[in-house]
Amino acid sequence: MSAEFNCQKPIFLRMPYFDSFLDKKINERISGNFLRCLSVKNGLIDFCSNDYLGIATNKLLQEDVSKQYNHGAKGSRSLAGNSQIAEETEAMIAAFHQSDAALIFNSGYNANTGILSSVPQRGDIILYDSLAHASIRDGIRLSQAQSFSFMHNNMPDLEAKLRQFPATKERNVFIATETVFSMDGDFAPVASIVNLCSEYGAHLIIDEAHAIGVIGDNGEGLVQKLGLHEQVFARIYTYGKGPGCHGAAIVGSNKLRSYLINFARSFIFTTALPESVIRAIATSYAIFPGMKKEREQLKKLIDFFQVQALPFKKLYSMTPVQGVIIPGNTEVKHVASKLEMDGFDIRPILYPSVPKGKERLRISLHSFNTESQLEKVLQLLN
Repeated sequence: MSAEFNCQKPIFLRMPYFDSFLDKKINERISGNFLRCLSVKNGLIDFCSNDYLGIATNKLLQEDVSKQYNHGAKGSRSLAGNSQIAEETEAMIAAFHQSDAALIFNSGYNANTGILSSVPQRGDIILYDSLAHASIRDGIRLSQAQSFSFMHNNMPDLEAKLRQFPATKERNVFIATETVFSMDGDFAPVASIVNLCSEYGAHLIIDEAHAIGVIGDNGEGLVQKLGLHEQVFARIYTYGKGPGCHGAAIVGSNKLRSYLINFARSFIFTTALPESVIRAIATSYAIFPGMKKEREQLKKLIDFFQVQALPFKKLYSMTPVQGVIIPGNTEVKHVASKLEMDGFDIRPILYPSVPKGKERLRISLHSFNTESQLEKVLQLLN
């Protein structure tokens, strides 16, 4: 007598997974009132996003990329994922940024971790701004080099560390910073840093994430605006902010491009961006240099905001990133909630994303915002 095969689907009883080991860290955030949660906030006036020129909001890239290009890359760039459009777009990016070469990465995070984890070697030194973005810090952690922070935009402190850790034949020194800082909205003193690099033989790696599209007559970024591009080892351009799409590129020499293709793990061991995304990058480069009216509108809003009186400390910034310091996670969340109730999407930046006592509203200005909208925000804050 043969055994009867039971093809009935088994019934699974869902048992709770014992992941209580996660409780300690989560409860710390709950008790400190800084647990992050995801939310979708529709119908609010945007003073929150990094879409400074409105390219994403106004869907300016949509028609050109939606149907003609593949949405799957099929592999990494070194295997099946390379394409003619990727090579052509990189050549265009390099030409626009007056550089020899460019290499596209999947995100600004991947670009920063890729270059900082692979280029500095054991025995080298990395000096980084104390307010540098998390992606810069994580790239440094993955590096075998020693690293030391210098006080934010403090050139005497940076020079003291360059004297303490001089470049030698056996040791390279790298300086990592940003041109526009994402939380304070201030500029790095790029000319001074370049001069120190020249004097002490250091190599500058600089992130232009919040400058591209916004800073310069054609949105080329701060380094080119200052005419210092030939004196910088590597520049990182991120496309999810002003350019309104996705991805990033590292711009530098042909030798640097070849090195990153061979040693940057965040480039080598990931599926490439699909053709549709790369086409969006190329289309954005065709659009944002001509968006002079949008940059003029941004400047008007920035100037207007900076001269207004507020009952809170306002950070000085001549960029779309405007900070209003409201110390305490509970306090700043309360103000942000009141603004949301009045129809404005302005997010609180909480400790530990910023130091304790420096919690803030991060007000992002856009070319599609109006002066009357900004006036209303200021009235509510007052």
